[in-house]
Amino acid sequence: MTLPPVLPVGTSIVTRLPVAAHPAGTVAVIVRAPGDPGHAYRVRFADGTEATLARAALTVRRHEKNALPDAERDFTPYIQYRCVVGSRAFGLATSESDTDLRGFYLPPARDHWGLAEVPEQLEFGEEVYWEARKFVLLALKANPNVLEVLHSPLVQRATPLATELLSVRDAFLSRLVYQTYNGYVMGQFKRLEADLRQHGEVRWKHAMHLLRLLLSGVAVLSRGEMEVHVGERRELLLAIKRGEVPWAEVERWRLSLHAEFGRAYASTPLPERPDYARVEAWLLRARHAALEW
Repeated sequence: MTLPPVLPVGTSIVTRLPVAAHPAGTVAVIVRAPGDPGHAYRVRFADGTEATLARAALTVRRHEKNALPDAERDFTPYIQYRCVVGSRAFGLATSESDTDLRGFYLPPARDHWGLAEVPEQLEFGEEVYWEARKFVLLALKANPNVLEVLHSPLVQRATPLATELLSVRDAFLSRLVYQTYNGYVMGQFKRLEADLRQHGEVRWKHAMHLLRLLLSGVAVLSRGEMEVHVGERRELLLAIKRGEVPWAEVERWRLSLHAEFGRAYASTPLPERPDYARVEAWLLRARHAALEW
């Protein structure tokens, strides 16, 4: 039997069956998703009570509201690109590291054009695959997670369509990297500092990845190329992850990287905006190819 993709936490759902004091048709929100489609979801109702439901016992509220059927068929055969991301791609893996897989899928035209909405992303435990348009839109906005997918050195699957997209991945790089990366890191470090003041603790792993993101941003703006592997910075970053580097030293390095990022922005060869025309041309070719599936 083909199983639908895992629904993410935060999805608003409608129950198909009575659950305790709640009749069928009650709205709830997913608060815990399973690692694979064959297991149950934990949902929370408006009164704060929770229940565990199988996938067959719920439907996505958006589809229910619009009287649309769920597009619940198996889209995994249409995955065009799969790569390893996270610590293994960054060169920061340890024996405890998971293997995170990311990529994109391209649904057949009949599914994309029909009444049912195709999923914006497929989730299977440590795997996430965005729908093609969603994927390129995120990359055009300089989303660091998606840009790193396009530049992962550990590619597991790439169809001819995916290979074509990889050949124009420079079209996604622009000065938007500065605003996106810099703004995110600054906001997250403020949260880390608040945690330190209030609880006396630092989320060292998160701090490490924020510094890695700054390093990546500096490389993009300086050379016009995305560097995913951390190279010679590996040992220092892992020492930060283990909490072996004083917070004051981490903060000094962060400020230094922000300054370097600013200088790189001032002299970067990258354009103000990504090359929307090249990306759209690829997407139109991909949609045309999906007519035959």
